[in-house]
Amino acid sequence: MRRLLRCLAVGWLSVASGCGFQLRGQAPLPPTLATPYLETGDRYTPLYAALVARLRAAGANLVADPAAASAVIRLHVDKSGRELLSVSTRNTPGEFEVYYTVEYSVGAGGGDLLARQQVTLTRDFSYDETAVLAKEHEERSLRAALADELAGLMLRRLAAL
Repeated sequence: MRRLLRCLAVGWLSVASGCGFQLRGQAPLPPTLATPYLETGDRYTPLYAALVARLRAAGANLVADPAAASAVIRLHVDKSGRELLSVSTRNTPGEFEVYYTVEYSVGAGGGDLLARQQVTLTRDFSYDETAVLAKEHEERSLRAALADELAGLMLRRLAAL
């Protein structure tokens, strides 16, 4: 049985590699973003942490001085929050929408590589007043996931420069 499974696995791998299949991996950054400086008002947000991690994974060497940077990524707006979507018949919250908004631009050499852009992502979640701690944890997890997704979107746009 194990021999059959090994043969099937080897066969599948040879077919997959023969057709050109490969994992997507990380999109390479252009040379102008090799040593970026990340300018923001708050370095302790989930988006900042996710963006730093993604930039480093893509091979960027973040610098601490904007004068030494090849490009400056400016985070003008980095905010998240929640809005009430529905209430029950007893006038208690039923659903919330968590949102994360970022406005950013990229400049290099005194000019703009990427004009100011705004991106907003949202997720809905149900609310249960009997599980307040669990729902607060779910909301924090959703914000972290939205921040990571926004960082991925930003990096794909930066890779296209």
